[in-house]
Amino acid sequence: MSVKDWLIYAIPAITFVIGALIGAFGIHMYDKHSAESKVAEADEMVKKMIDDAQKRAETIKKETLLEAKEEVYRIKSENERENKERRKELQRAESRLQQREESFDKKQDGLEQREQQLNKRLKTMDAKEAEIDRLYEQQKTELERVAGMSQDEAKEVLLANVEKDARHDAALIIRDIEAKTKAEADRRATNIISMAIQRCAADHVAETTVSVVALPNDEMKGRIIGREGRNIRTLETATGVDLIIDDTPEAVILSGFDPMRREIARIALEKLILDGRIHPARIEEMVEKARKEVENQIREAGEQAVFEVGIHGLHPELVRLLGRLRYRTSYGQNVLKHSIEVAHLCGLMATELGVNVQLAKRAGLLHDIGKAVDHEIEGTHNQIGADLAKKYRENNQIVHCILAHHGDVDPGTVEAVLVQAGDAISAARPGARRETLENYIKRLEKLEEIANSFDGVDKSFAIQAGREVRIMVKSDTVSDTDIIVVAKDIVKRIEAELEYPGQIKVNVIRETRATEYAK
Repeated sequence: MSVKDWLIYAIPAITFVIGALIGAFGIHMYDKHSAESKVAEADEMVKKMIDDAQKRAETIKKETLLEAKEEVYRIKSENERENKERRKELQRAESRLQQREESFDKKQDGLEQREQQLNKRLKTMDAKEAEIDRLYEQQKTELERVAGMSQDEAKEVLLANVEKDARHDAALIIRDIEAKTKAEADRRATNIISMAIQRCAADHVAETTVSVVALPNDEMKGRIIGREGRNIRTLETATGVDLIIDDTPEAVILSGFDPMRREIARIALEKLILDGRIHPARIEEMVEKARKEVENQIREAGEQAVFEVGIHGLHPELVRLLGRLRYRTSYGQNVLKHSIEVAHLCGLMATELGVNVQLAKRAGLLHDIGKAVDHEIEGTHNQIGADLAKKYRENNQIVHCILAHHGDVDPGTVEAVLVQAGDAISAARPGARRETLENYIKRLEKLEEIANSFDGVDKSFAIQAGREVRIMVKSDTVSDTDIIVVAKDIVKRIEAELEYPGQIKVNVIRETRATEYAK
């Protein structure tokens, strides 16, 4: 670039800068003058604002004082109003207390008046009572003066004379009556009892503890035993009876002290032999059917006994319990046959004595009814029988005869004496009872009673002639570990309460079953 070109561009620039400097100086001079005027205006404005602020502060001060006075006045007014209300409330409470006090005073005055009236009446009554006592003493004194003795002396003399005469007359009469009655009673009692015994002749068969089931062939023994003995174990467990399978040809022996269990086992086994299908499920089904069949036989036996004796109106449950006596023995004597015989004896003797024949026969038939459940209920069989008769609405005379037939209570009626005599006659017949068998059965029943007394026991069976007791427990209440404790507790009870030869095996069994039906 040439100098000429540079000057062409530089001169205008220099001119612009010089102009700008001159303008800036002029502006500065103008701003300085303007600022001085603005400062003066600002001072005036500040003074004015200060005056206004002072005036406003005075105004605010006056307003604040006024508001404070008004607030003080309002609070004072509220306090005065609250004080007035409290004074009114206190006046009302004081008025109520004063009214109650006046009411209490009135009541107290009334009570004092009533007390005064009662005192007056008591004084009057005391005076009258004293007057009555005085008149009574006066009359008694006058009577003693007239009779010449005191009241107690007169009473003693009168009673002594009456007692002396009565004793003398009664002694003479009683002596004559006793002599005549004794001679006549001995003669008539001998005739009545001998006649009753002659007219009532009953067969006597001692009950045993075994039953025999005939088999079509010896091969059936193996089927009854089953694979690894499962069939025979199931049958023994379900019935509580021992199956003795020995060398006896075409026969199986059922052993058990309870005739009802033996009968159930016999019927079930005969049904299984006829059916031919022998396995655990079929065995349980047949045992249940046999149980129902025995129940029917029990009912029929009770009805037959009632018909044979000729009494009516017995409660159905008593008839059923009579049927259960068919499977109950007492010292080897069948209790149902014994009860029927006692009923006939009582009826014959009642006819001769002219007393109530039906009542005597009814009491004789029912006298041992407690033996049907005495292994289930605590107590003597006569007390249990009396309770059953009372429960099923037998009259009080029947209940008394049952209760008194063993002399636990004194017989209060002729029929009760007849039941005692009939029971003794039936039991005293030659061959009617065997003492050792009964003791053996009682020991077996005691074994089952001890086992059944424990919680969780479902049923128990004394088997092997009392050398083993098999106990079935409820699986939902007794666990697998609990059965060990149960077995030990039962063993302790048996050792403490029973006397027995050798040892007794306690076998506790717990099983769980699940049964469903396909429909």
